[in-house]
Amino acid sequence: MSIDLSLYDALKEAGVNLLLSVPCAMLKGLLNVIETKAEIQHVPATREEEAVGIAAGAYLGGRNPAILMQNSGLGNSVNAIKSLLGFYRIPVAFIISQRGAEGERVAAQVPMGQVTIPLLDCIGMKTHIIVTASDIPQISAAIRECQATLVPVAILLTYSLWKGET
Repeated sequence: MSIDLSLYDALKEAGVNLLLSVPCAMLKGLLNVIETKAEIQHVPATREEEAVGIAAGAYLGGRNPAILMQNSGLGNSVNAIKSLLGFYRIPVAFIISQRGAEGERVAAQVPMGQVTIPLLDCIGMKTHIIVTASDIPQISAAIRECQATLVPVAILLTYSLWKGET
């Protein structure tokens, strides 16, 4: 089974029924699976904080949203995560491609790659790091925990996940 299909299955298993996304090259395969299967509603967003606002409203309307984005968008969404999701206890799972980490070929991604985990720690977001295909089952459990505790969660998908490295 492909990595992207396994990721999709983990989202489905966790009950995600609305996925908001901001484009990322690492996530294009997963987005293609989502569009092809058409079981999870997909709403593209123009900016990460826009996705946070839509996800919050969708949750209040009875949906189970998640957001797909790359880690560079984390900086754009810190205020919305803390003052909206955190303050009102709205559980949204962030599926984040970890750009700028080891193996990254685009030098401009490296600065954000270096501060992603410290930034998540700083804002108090529980983080799960997915390194290999065998880690993917952690995603469903992390999302279910997010929904049960009403606390947003970050799930980092590393570069090595798609490259088969450990």
